[in-house]
Amino acid sequence: MLYICIPSHNEAPTVGVLLWRIKKVFRDFSREYEIIVYDDASTDETTAVLEPYHKVLPLTVIRGERQIGYAGAVDALFRAAAQRTKYPRRDAVVLMQGDFTDQPEQLPELIKRFEGGADVVVAEAAPAPSAPDAVRRLGTWARRAARLWLVRAQLSVPGVNDPFSTYRLFRITVVRDLVRAAGTDPVTNGPVRVANLELLRRAAALARRVEALPVEPRYDIRPRPTRVQVWPDLKAILRAGWAARKRRAVTASA
Repeated sequence: MLYICIPSHNEAPTVGVLLWRIKKVFRDFSREYEIIVYDDASTDETTAVLEPYHKVLPLTVIRGERQIGYAGAVDALFRAAAQRTKYPRRDAVVLMQGDFTDQPEQLPELIKRFEGGADVVVAEAAPAPSAPDAVRRLGTWARRAARLWLVRAQLSVPGVNDPFSTYRLFRITVVRDLVRAAGTDPVTNGPVRVANLELLRRAAALARRVEALPVEPRYDIRPRPTRVQVWPDLKAILRAGWAARKRRAVTASA
């Protein structure tokens, strides 16, 4: 079973069509799947848009009554998938965005890497001509930050060039280990890019094999402006790297 997990906040213009495109992919690339959407207290028509898809898709919608943010939505999705699975070694979670940035047509290649033995597959976002200026600038500065010797080890995962992307596949055994290790805390935290970095670092420590798959995200068909804020996001990334470095130093001296 593949659990396609989509955190969503105010994605009414895209989330329904995205589900239909996922259905089309699995019509041609036959695998058993379930879609789980976390509706993070959307204030637009997301709930209404999702309603008719229950009749034509294996869809579960988890509705949050108060906004908990991206990291909280990912935590809820991972816990839901971990509870549903019957075969954790054969099942996987695919995490993707609900705004068309992550392309469903790339799912078969992620799944093939998983079926080939990878426990974590990262869809690395290659530079895209359609990327908004804020996304390009953040990517440039994040790559520069990752090369700083003070935080380099904390902002990288071996074999992965882009540890900040959302589009990823995780074997459920890794997801369960993440949930177990977190206990009552969330499996990751912080703003989107920091949450993605922390999630990948924690998952990579539990995985036997991590693979990266270069993909080109699409921004030109997304109807809303980017939510990237260059300097706040960059400062959050650097703070996370510095905090991880200090934790590592404390552990080494204990």
